[in-house]
Amino acid sequence: MKIAVLKERAAGETRVAATPETVKKLIALGATLAIEEGAGVAAAIPDDDYKAAGAEVTSAEKVVANADMVMAVQAPDVAALTGAKPGAWVAAVFDPFGQRERVDAYAKAGFEALAMEFMPRITRAQSMDVLSSQSNLAGYKAVIASADQYGRALPMMMTAAGTVSAAKVFVMGVGVAGLQAIATAKRLGAQVSATDVRPETAEQIKSLGGKPVFAEGLEASGEGGYAAELTDEQKAAQAEMVSAHIAKQDIVITTALIPGRAAPRLVSDAQIATMKPGSVIFDLAVAQGGNVEGSVADQVVEKHGVSIMGFSNTPAHLAADASALFSRNLFNFLNAFWDAEAGKPVLDEEIGDAIRLTKGGKVVNARLNG
Repeated sequence: MKIAVLKERAAGETRVAATPETVKKLIALGATLAIEEGAGVAAAIPDDDYKAAGAEVTSAEKVVANADMVMAVQAPDVAALTGAKPGAWVAAVFDPFGQRERVDAYAKAGFEALAMEFMPRITRAQSMDVLSSQSNLAGYKAVIASADQYGRALPMMMTAAGTVSAAKVFVMGVGVAGLQAIATAKRLGAQVSATDVRPETAEQIKSLGGKPVFAEGLEASGEGGYAAELTDEQKAAQAEMVSAHIAKQDIVITTALIPGRAAPRLVSDAQIATMKPGSVIFDLAVAQGGNVEGSVADQVVEKHGVSIMGFSNTPAHLAADASALFSRNLFNFLNAFWDAEAGKPVLDEEIGDAIRLTKGGKVVNARLNG
């Protein structure tokens, strides 16, 4: 089985879908690897390291030629797959709801598109979950970038010249990214509080040393561990709680996303106006519409003396680690289903049907067709 890895072409994308570590492991399974020249440079992986691991490093055209499978971080345009075998697999992040035209193009071209972000959140698929691995790094980076933007120290410091008070950090949304943000802010010495619409997250917040802050009677737990969309009454209760709490915070990090929908609005302009000058808000959902009113991807916006920031692709700011984790997710996925006799992976229904977008010239995913 020939697996091709192309250099990422999306603007600002620094990650790569295979590392020398995973190349060796895939070759050990029985696959052959072809890597496009320069594919790993932005992630600090030179071509020679891929060659030493046993991969062929060549031009994009030769990499794709007769490929049984293409691995990518962000799904490449169909035109980049010219020469791959009919029905070839493409495992990547597809953004199927936001990029439906690309999914349709894959179906028309006859490729089998496997959306890694549709990986079900079940125990045996945890090691394959690219959303979790990348969100973990994003939560960490959000705190580090916010601390850099913030004009003061985060921990309490007692010096001969006087005491510096600890910064107050408020994390909104306690998923994978939020939990890592809490842990990172605590390690840096901040006073941390956090909120979520799922009350069961209170114990997780406490376990990391944070203070849970919840609106009375709020509960919006959805399927697969995600939050559900709030009703108008719930939104009002949450907004009232946030307004009372946010004015006292130095750094606010928002992480809320609902799969297949625009990011929910968590922080309004009026709430920003109550914050102290010099405070920082990091909007991790800015690329999906933003949790914060007025946030702009890859820009620092000043409003009411508050810096509002957010990256369109936060994991890409940690290219080496993000690539290492993403590529391990892909390897774990292929390894779990590898059939030695067939010399390739054979997917089961539970995971295969969940992530498969296209097959046999049609869009076959129930979430898209529904």
